[in-house]
Amino acid sequence: MIDVAYVQRMTRYNRWQNENLYGVADRLSDDERRREHGVFFGSIHKTLSHLLWGDRVWMSRFANWPKPDGGIPASVSLFSDWDNLKHERTTTDGALVDWSDKLDASWVAGDMTWFSGAINREVTKPTWQLVTHFFNHQTHHRGQVHAMLTQAGGKPHDTDLFVMPE
Repeated sequence: MIDVAYVQRMTRYNRWQNENLYGVADRLSDDERRREHGVFFGSIHKTLSHLLWGDRVWMSRFANWPKPDGGIPASVSLFSDWDNLKHERTTTDGALVDWSDKLDASWVAGDMTWFSGAINREVTKPTWQLVTHFFNHQTHHRGQVHAMLTQAGGKPHDTDLFVMPE
């Protein structure tokens, strides 16, 4: 099982890596960010939009944040403007760090029940497992974005957790 320190470390890692990838993506043209690469969500922009949507969906469950509009198919177009997407990502990452700093160990050790639109039924799972999935989802899609940025000539910085600045 994970603990609060793990959640705090991972929210900071998430913020660090988003700064890394968005910084590289910001140097690309809008056309390049929207170019289809054949990955699940198609482009850098769409994948980053989905990832922000996904973070907010999970936080609506974890901390009663407002649930974003639409489902998975609409997640790729929820943040259609690049500057708005960047702003919302930065705001969300700060809020994630703040949330993790206030976590209680008993919440992480408990269970959570919610209705999953992805599988269309109610689910109950250990909260620590869901939080682990939350971070795994982020890492999975950031890996796709990293590959697309590299294909586009971008050079993201290191992604290793152990080299993250304190």
